Amino acid sequence: MAIGIIGIEDMAARLVQVPGVVGVMLGGSRARGEHAPDSDWDLGVYYRGPLDVERVRGLAAEVVGGPVEVAGPGGWGPWVNGGAWLDVDGQAVDWILRDVDRVRTVWEDCRAGRYEVGTQIGHPLGFWSPCYVGEVSLGRVLADPGGELGELRREVERYPEPLREALTAGAVWEAGFLVANAAKSARRGDVLHVSLCLSRVVGLLVQALFAHHRRWCLNEKGPPPPPPLVPQREGRVGGGGGDAGHVCRVRRAGRVAAGGVGRWGGGVGGPGGRGGGAGG
Repeated sequence: MAIGIIGIEDMAARLVQVPGVVGVMLGGSRARGEHAPDSDWDLGVYYRGPLDVERVRGLAAEVVGGPVEVAGPGGWGPWVNGGAWLDVDGQAVDWILRDVDRVRTVWEDCRAGRYEVGTQIGHPLGFWSPCYVGEVSLGRVLADPGGELGELRREVERYPEPLREALTAGAVWEAGFLVANAAKSARRGDVLHVSLCLSRVVGLLVQALFAHHRRWCLNEKGPPPPPPLVPQREGRVGGGGGDAGHVCRVRRAGRVAAGGVGRWGGGVGGPGGRGGGAGG
């Protein structure tokens, strides 16, 4: 029998007994009620200070009945951090480490209109730092002995207006810059560069639209592309081959995309209007 919420809650209760663990949250589609029967269970394991990774490894082995590879803090990269992939009776359960103090720092940055876009394996469009806050906002607290996660979740209920302005402006500016670069490459018939530019443009516009509507965008998986881009994206971005005339049609797609986001985001500014955001 596949693991259910009762088994997950028991798992969370055991995780918070590990030295260093502050609390556990359910994330992903299951927290949002958008899951399929076979969707993974994503558990955010929030810790402070030194984490007893050996205890985490031992608990994981108890849960699955055998050895489990556990990546300690930083083992999976600077942003995803670390954790473990468990197979519990044929059901995928992911433990994902989160440094609670770093999450709080990112929250303060968001409130001030600052964000980062870091390079991270598994995130082709970069890891956007506000994701940390979005995970808390959209997650469900499972175990929280000290009440810290519940308090933080209440703090992040309202999307910060400075972040909305900075992220929208920064993403739209970069999208416009990339569209201009793609147009030059299109004239040379450089399919790869055009495809890469417009692929990132799609991600930037999604980030801008989510921010404009005060919604947290966690990653590239799930969010639909902005409606103006759908017809142009299909059969264009990532397609193999094609002559120069075919590739040049992406310029029109870029103009449609930039025009659409300009209406939502208040126009395209220069790099100085990025409000502290860093391009990835």
